[in-house]
Amino acid sequence: MAKRDYYEVLGVDRGASAEEIKKGYRKMAVKYHPDKNPGDKAAEESFKELGEAYEVLSDPQKKPLYDQHGHAAFDRRTAAGSRGGGAGFHDPFDVFREVFGGGGIFEDLFGGGRSDPSQPQRGDDLRYDMELTFEEAAHGCEKEVTISKQDACTTCSGSGAEAGSRAQTCTTCGGRGQVISSRGAFSIGQTCSRCRGAGRVIDKPCKACRGEGRSEKSSTIKLRIPAGVDTGSRLRSVGNGEAGLRGGPQGDLYVVLHVKAHELFQRDGDDLLCEVPISFVQAALGGEVEVPTLSGKASIKVPAGTQPGVTFRLKGKGMRNIQGYGTGDLHVRLNVEVPTHLTTAQRTKLSEFADLCNGKESPISQGFFEKAKRLFQSGS
Repeated sequence: MAKRDYYEVLGVDRGASAEEIKKGYRKMAVKYHPDKNPGDKAAEESFKELGEAYEVLSDPQKKPLYDQHGHAAFDRRTAAGSRGGGAGFHDPFDVFREVFGGGGIFEDLFGGGRSDPSQPQRGDDLRYDMELTFEEAAHGCEKEVTISKQDACTTCSGSGAEAGSRAQTCTTCGGRGQVISSRGAFSIGQTCSRCRGAGRVIDKPCKACRGEGRSEKSSTIKLRIPAGVDTGSRLRSVGNGEAGLRGGPQGDLYVVLHVKAHELFQRDGDDLLCEVPISFVQAALGGEVEVPTLSGKASIKVPAGTQPGVTFRLKGKGMRNIQGYGTGDLHVRLNVEVPTHLTTAQRTKLSEFADLCNGKESPISQGFFEKAKRLFQSGS
């Protein structure tokens, strides 16, 4: 079977720089590493092929030879008596360690080495979803939340051991938390079954928590909700997550807020919108109209002849900015309500009013129909 082009193996162009070649190798080597693909022969062969390709293309002396002669350049060198197996290439794991700069096979891929299982570990963060009324979000409030979480065992103070007992290094894994077994040319790491990855064994586990050092508990926490929060706002309560392992610090509690819709107000950032109905008499004659705000009632002066959809702005009557940058505005949009279920007397008065109209009192309607009339005339 013919060898694939080394540039194709690394997934880079022929004009790739040394950094791009290294980047291509790192990406593909992680994908095909035998530790990540146990028992996969195809992945094993791809990993070897990657080692060959990188060894050639990263070498300033080998790369020009390959660019000029291809694989034949190294076939001739092998025929001339190069030492070692195959075409004289290094062990693919040596190439991997050289690129990733470390000892163990996957140690440097995830933060510079396997963490010591015997060291304290931080507890998990928790999430709590809280629902607020619109008013609570606007003015701020105090809330209590009750959550069930893993907390430090009070009997053993989180040690996991009974009084007088202590944890000892696991003799099965030597404190590594993993048992390494060799399979041919590869080493496979598995979680130690005796210590379950902790790297230590307790002689007399605490009966209350069964040696875990933590137990399920219910906890009530007081929270201060600042004014101006909105749906999706997140509050962080430091140290109110789950307890850490082996005396590690506690995680945090993240409270995600969900604000109920209001029956009168709609929110747009820090501004509020409120639609207020007025009678056509109020719109025609003008006057004062009472409108609701988050802080109580307010009045606006409506000029005579106000049209539907006209919006008034009440400065500073919106939502408080959560960052402390002032307060938004309240925008009041007026909707003129047409009366229904008229009495006979009301119909009579309206008919009398209509008889008195000559079109000048409705300039918008008059202008529209004049335009429509010209349109019809031009089309005839």
